[in-house]
Amino acid sequence: MRRRAFTLLELVIALAAVAIVAAYALPGWYAQIARGHRIDAVAALYRAAQWIDTQNPSALALPAGYEQAPSTGRPVYRLRIASGDETNGGYAISAEPAAGGPMRDDTCGTFVLDATGVRGNRVASGDAAATVTQMCWKDR
Repeated sequence: MRRRAFTLLELVIALAAVAIVAAYALPGWYAQIARGHRIDAVAALYRAAQWIDTQNPSALALPAGYEQAPSTGRPVYRLRIASGDETNGGYAISAEPAAGGPMRDDTCGTFVLDATGVRGNRVASGDAAATVTQMCWKDR
């Protein structure tokens, strides 16, 4: 009676094929996860701006649920209100990547939205801010 099984060569070929597929798929998968985190940060900025405009125009801090993105669980971005003046409409809200979080080294850096609707990014490196802002706020 002859048994049917995989040979070592067949197993190595199958593992090599899986490794090749993973080498191409994982960077795209990580890029989609980062894009999702950025979308959460932008949505949290708009939600916080709406709260300030409708509930408390002179707020100095955001309430629970508004101070991070995502609003529950482990924070990926921390939101803060910056003092305002007549140039930014009275306030600016920033979404900074959480220390030790998955987006701490993201090229988008910190997202900023002010009361006049001006959007931008503060980046740590010498990247061109206009290019980063255009890339990071695209389709939002």
